[in-house]
Amino acid sequence: MTNDRVVPGASSAGHLTRRSLVRTAGLSALALSAGGLGILTSPAAAAPLPADPGSGDTNAVLPGRDVIVVGAGYAGVVAARELRARGFRPVILEARNRIGGRTWTSTFQGQQVELGAQWIGPAQPLVNAELQRYGVGTLTGTPPTRLLMPGLNGPQQVGFEAADTRYGALMERLFEGSRDLFPQPTNPLLRSDLVSAMDSVSLRARLDQLGLSPEDRLWLSGTTAGYSGGDSNIGAYTALAQWWALAGYNLAGYDAAMSKRIAPGMTGLLQRILTDANAELHLNSPVAEITDTPAGVFVTTTTGFTYYAVAAVIAVPVNVWKTIRFYPGLSAVRAQATTQGVGVPNSSKIWMKVTGLPDRVVARGTEGDPFTTLLSQGDVSGGQIMVGFNSLPRVDGDSIPAVQAALRHFLPEASVTAVLAQDWGRDPYSLGSWALRRPGQLSTQLPAIQAPQGRLAFATGDIASGWVGFVEGAIESGLRAAGQVAAMAGSPYAVA
Repeated sequence: MTNDRVVPGASSAGHLTRRSLVRTAGLSALALSAGGLGILTSPAAAAPLPADPGSGDTNAVLPGRDVIVVGAGYAGVVAARELRARGFRPVILEARNRIGGRTWTSTFQGQQVELGAQWIGPAQPLVNAELQRYGVGTLTGTPPTRLLMPGLNGPQQVGFEAADTRYGALMERLFEGSRDLFPQPTNPLLRSDLVSAMDSVSLRARLDQLGLSPEDRLWLSGTTAGYSGGDSNIGAYTALAQWWALAGYNLAGYDAAMSKRIAPGMTGLLQRILTDANAELHLNSPVAEITDTPAGVFVTTTTGFTYYAVAAVIAVPVNVWKTIRFYPGLSAVRAQATTQGVGVPNSSKIWMKVTGLPDRVVARGTEGDPFTTLLSQGDVSGGQIMVGFNSLPRVDGDSIPAVQAALRHFLPEASVTAVLAQDWGRDPYSLGSWALRRPGQLSTQLPAIQAPQGRLAFATGDIASGWVGFVEGAIESGLRAAGQVAAMAGSPYAVA
């Protein structure tokens, strides 16, 4: 697409076109005449101004939008709440018809389920502080009675104690040296010399270094491929090693990091934060274009509305940045990150009602299996609910026969009677699931990718310093972005 919209100071075309000057000047003049705040309409010559949703005024320039937040996931909503506490008045633009982003609490077979992020743990202080703040409890599941692990001839039943001992030893081999690499796990570049030397190593390359037996490699490749989106080449060794460090450098802490669920669901806690934010929320408002100018930030939705504010928080996944037109353009480090991707590209979460199982099962797959993890989640009338994580090869989560075929790789006796699935890689507003840095991204992109750009602050768990890929990381990023906006904007404008 030809870029004919260049703002002062931009150099994408090396000059300013007449059309770009007219459009930018017009936006700035209208915004400033409204006292520096408002909702505008996408400029169109001689066209009537469409109404702001719910305003009832076809020529409205509405005051009170100090800061625009793009995205109503945890990072965006936390940023909005913190900005409200600092005296700003945020408006949130959310592409979907719901809040939550890559968290999504739903129901299946009469039970509350999570289609996105599901677990938290004790080593995540920010999310636990939110639980305490709002008086929200947590749940733990009923322990499984049967464990299946990869074998040379397919899944095999293994005793829990024996599996913990063996798997724990393998994980310690995998992450040997992580204490030196990440002595302060929330400050991942403290030993930048060591990190730089290891950051180009993929998880598969790390497995190759260990000289494992064929079966031991099967046990570990399910972890490395599962978290990478089906291919151990995708994820950086440093990314998973940092998780291990954050969890306490041991298997017990690593398992505990994904041991609890939020009682009212991920969306339930988020709704409490949103209520505190007292933000104006616009759902079904995908953002098409963001223009950063000395006069302020203009954010245009695909539905044709342009919002103006003193600053904006971009709280969508890194993978999605490339779908938004930024003027004068993304910084080099952000352009690189969104081209490479951070959220794992292949990931589906599939809930299923299963019959034919007399017990509760947990099954671990290996690289190339249809599921990398299967878990019994609770009893329902006529069977039980299980959840499976699928990456590559992809399973059609909407097809009962396809899900049943994948399940029977592990449990030949089981039958699937109902399914509910979310394919995050094909979701246009996420283009991937949880974040796991690619080789080289930590040492070359942090901390520059966290810094503000003009009047834009960026908030997503994809760029956290600590728990990248977890709600904890999203909260961290939202808090940082709110502080950046407060610093760049100074005291909020006085509003009526």
